[in-house]
Amino acid sequence: MIDLRSDTVTKPDDAMREAARDAEVGDDVYGEDPTVNQLEAEAADLVGMEDALYVPTGTMGNQVAVRTHTDRGQEVLVERESHVFKWELGGLAQLSSLQVRTLDGGERGIPTPEQVREGYVEEDAHRPGTGLLTLENSHNSKGGVAVAPEKIDAAAEAARELGVPVHLDGARVFNAAVAQDVSADRMTESVDSVMFCLSKGLGAPVGSMLAGSEEFVARARRNRKLFGGGMRQAGMIAGPGRLALENVERLADDHENARVLAERLADVDGLDVQDPETNIVLVNTEGADLLADEFLDACEDVGVRGTQFDTHVARFCTHWDVDRDDVETAAERVADALDE
Repeated sequence: MIDLRSDTVTKPDDAMREAARDAEVGDDVYGEDPTVNQLEAEAADLVGMEDALYVPTGTMGNQVAVRTHTDRGQEVLVERESHVFKWELGGLAQLSSLQVRTLDGGERGIPTPEQVREGYVEEDAHRPGTGLLTLENSHNSKGGVAVAPEKIDAAAEAARELGVPVHLDGARVFNAAVAQDVSADRMTESVDSVMFCLSKGLGAPVGSMLAGSEEFVARARRNRKLFGGGMRQAGMIAGPGRLALENVERLADDHENARVLAERLADVDGLDVQDPETNIVLVNTEGADLLADEFLDACEDVGVRGTQFDTHVARFCTHWDVDRDDVETAAERVADALDE
């Protein structure tokens, strides 16, 4: 089976397993796990922030960030296809009692400064006001597009002028940085906080990082505990996470494999394939007279897994457990499945 459902399906390599086994550990809730402390310092440095917090998942990282930045009842400006709004079980409302105002970020999923200003609500005797702007890079639902740092800067600057903090859902921010040929800290220099995943393209078995100022992270640490994310001898999973930080450059291989996969699938009659910028390939199946779930069932029957994104849209995601031969084979199998 060639599993292209997500880059979260990767298995830790031998070095990561050894790092887990040999990690020096302590109680992280007391701040005494040296491996976690090292990971947090290294992660903060990579994204140009003062401090960082290790969290079990990217969703928790986003939700902790939102809770830390805002007061209950405030509005949050979100791109309407963003992960924090669309794929996190309504956590903004359920966990932080926030209202949402959606912005249409267009094909690239990034609001303009004008949209930020128009969406802003000033606090008064009747309205709670805007408490946060969230952005996403790379943008998952838009097909892994790598938003240019200048676009992030522009939206964030508009929010800053209004006194609104900015959180970046950077689950795959290193993919975006590699695609844009800039450093990760360039991608984050205009935002107040950023979450990124260790367990996606970087290959760690578990974990994400939330980074920001020292004061922000201190408050976020309390909210992590509130949300049930206080871990004990977490060095056993932080050790592989430290190694994952060394895997940024190899993301270019995933991007190239995604490009090859897209080219091969585009040759299959009935499939309309979006040109990938990172490691995500979106395939529209309407021309093949198939719903996405029907298409994916046929793919799985021939040994290829993907995920449904919309009625006629399927997603394939390349990662470090698949190589060039795998994506070539996957495309051949998909073609054969549709022929049958």
